[in-house]
Amino acid sequence: MEKKDPQVRYSDEELEEFKALILEKLEQAKSNLATLQANLSGGEHSTDDTAPTFKVLEDGYAVAQKEENARLAARQEKYIHNLELALMRIENKTYGVCCETGKLIPKERLRCVPITTRCLDAKLKKK
Repeated sequence: MEKKDPQVRYSDEELEEFKALILEKLEQAKSNLATLQANLSGGEHSTDDTAPTFKVLEDGYAVAQKEENARLAARQEKYIHNLELALMRIENKTYGVCCETGKLIPKERLRCVPITTRCLDAKLKKK
């Protein structure tokens, strides 16, 4: 059986660059989540003072909008969790190493998809 090449990793300086990018995205994602949660909790745009005919239509729209916001909030929470996992991989110095091939994930891919754990080849094989 052949020995695998030792696992390579990004330098500490490169990991710091990715950490800054992820922290920026994490702050933005948390802000987006707060906005979605505020929209879910209601607001000043209520149908309490409108005519009954419009109230039914607006209530239907409001329910659909709340469902969409809840879906988006859940997706945002998952993204935040994945960003936090990426920060843990940076601390462990395993960030940017494909979990399937052990090769470095190209920087361009990590900049576009900072939560990825697979190189493009591994991702395409998984489909």
